[in-house]
Amino acid sequence: MWDPAVYHRFGDERSRPFHDLVARIGARRPRAVTDLGCGSGALTAGLAPRWPGARITGLDSSAEMIGQARTLDAPVEFAVADVRDWRPGPDTDVVVTNAVLQWVPEHRELLDGWIRALPPDAWFALQVPGNFDAPSHRALRALARSAPYADTVGDIVREAPVDDAAGYAALLTAAGATVDAWETTYVHLLPGGGAEHPVLRWMEGTALRPVRAALDDAAWRAFRAALGATLAREYPARDGYVAFPFRRIFAVAHTA
Repeated sequence: MWDPAVYHRFGDERSRPFHDLVARIGARRPRAVTDLGCGSGALTAGLAPRWPGARITGLDSSAEMIGQARTLDAPVEFAVADVRDWRPGPDTDVVVTNAVLQWVPEHRELLDGWIRALPPDAWFALQVPGNFDAPSHRALRALARSAPYADTVGDIVREAPVDDAAGYAALLTAAGATVDAWETTYVHLLPGGGAEHPVLRWMEGTALRPVRAALDDAAWRAFRAALGATLAREYPARDGYVAFPFRRIFAVAHTA
């Protein structure tokens, strides 16, 4: 279950890659725009002023996220859907998927099919986190694969479920698109000094979600405390802030 309130604890930092991604889309008058994995819909709603003549749709597998999205006063249609079941329509001129495909093991095969199915002069823009080798995620994997948690969550945490920018460029080019791919490391300065480490609070909104779902309350409290102690050592507070470098991978494909 996704919790919109927990996910949006660091809303400004999480939204910046979306804006950087969408800024590289060259579509002027798209007929239909789809946001795959739209979350709570706020970023999707922001697409309406840019493309006022388009039919904009936001899809997400979380009923909780879509429930919040539907409360927005925006000319966007929101629906619960699994991205693995989605196919572009003949008028789908823009597709955006932001911080979603890392959750879909077969997303490379899906990307190939989507690009080949898009109409001419369509745009497909993706962003995925590329920080799986960061101290935060190495600590998460080490703890999850240690006693007493290994049997319950050892197989849930992932190594590197995404490619680098060159890998996505090669995949999308092979599907027949012109590609712009790049990587960026954002250095988020998170407020420190609170009762809980800010990187732990960040991870609760995403990477820790499946771990929390698998553990009972007592095991979760112990797991969370142990991870928080490690994160405090890896990401010390200085001058009231914790520097949290976060690598992200982008690719924008344009069909012929």
